[in-house]
Amino acid sequence: MQVTYSQAGVDIGAGDRAVELMRSAVGATHNADVIGGVGGFAGLIDASALKDYTRPLLATSTDGVGTKVAIAQALDKHDTIGQDLVAMVVDDIVVVGARPLLMTDYIACGKVIPERISAIVSGIARACADIHTPLLGGETAEHPGLLGEDEYDLAGAVTGVVEADKMLGPDRVRAGDAIVAMAASGLHSNGYSLVRKVVEVAGLRLTDEVPEFGRTLGEELLEPTRLYTNPVLAMVEEAHAFCHVTGGGLAANLARVIPAGLIAEVERWDVPPVFSLIARAGRVPTEDIEATLNLGVGMLAILPADRADRAIEICHHQGVEAWRAGTVISDDGGEALRGAKGVSAGGVRLLGSYTGL
Repeated sequence: MQVTYSQAGVDIGAGDRAVELMRSAVGATHNADVIGGVGGFAGLIDASALKDYTRPLLATSTDGVGTKVAIAQALDKHDTIGQDLVAMVVDDIVVVGARPLLMTDYIACGKVIPERISAIVSGIARACADIHTPLLGGETAEHPGLLGEDEYDLAGAVTGVVEADKMLGPDRVRAGDAIVAMAASGLHSNGYSLVRKVVEVAGLRLTDEVPEFGRTLGEELLEPTRLYTNPVLAMVEEAHAFCHVTGGGLAANLARVIPAGLIAEVERWDVPPVFSLIARAGRVPTEDIEATLNLGVGMLAILPADRADRAIEICHHQGVEAWRAGTVISDDGGEALRGAKGVSAGGVRLLGSYTGL
């Protein structure tokens, strides 16, 4: 019996069509530093600008979007998940003050549907264009027998650069610093295993209209992760450190940028309706949801108290709601979360109670 590659489940022609469909969107992210176009074995960028740095440090991050892809697949809507991918990796490097230089992506799928792959990559490209970062390369891999025909997963990586003596982090944080919170656009891309379990157990349907959202549950759950790159880089000269609130919630992530001997005190805030619905429908304990979801805060800036108003003004100018959420104090030995995610550092104390949770 003769066996062809297409009989094994791989359609090379479909892959080529997907590339043609996404070519213009990817090309639109390229700037004068990009060498060559779409389709080469390697993406090339002119790094001559690094010669102007005294001691350039390269920053890198890689991530995916977790099980949020299951929501996109269930709704057959794939044009927003790309922004989630960009936000998850790029906003991890800007917290140290790094300016992104390039991004790459990887999509594994059970079957290449050109229009679907193009929608995903076009979403990645739009987000890259919004933050002036070239989408320099990518790969789409067809894995028949490993993934179902409508299943896919995606990952991305970013590389950026920061001058060594301008790198931000815990060593710059001081007692008396203010903490400015930047609002999340929604659930972002963490905790979807919990969210999907609540949807299942509570008998919710993604197509249900939810009055508090003004749209369906599925549309709310697919709200793309906010891009903080532009406001963060606009205030980088004002700040001592930033914290990207991802998996583990606010306290566990903030503790990573608070040095030993200090405590970050943060006042709990008004929680957006989507978090209230998840907590209520799943009867999720407050301590569990607090340690899983961002609850409406996606990024934090730690900076001198007299710079807080300026930081808030920058955020508002960039269309991001922001407010003064707390203060850094000397460690008083009281109850606090100290260290997290393998980092032995300072602590975080959450004060008051959430409104709406």
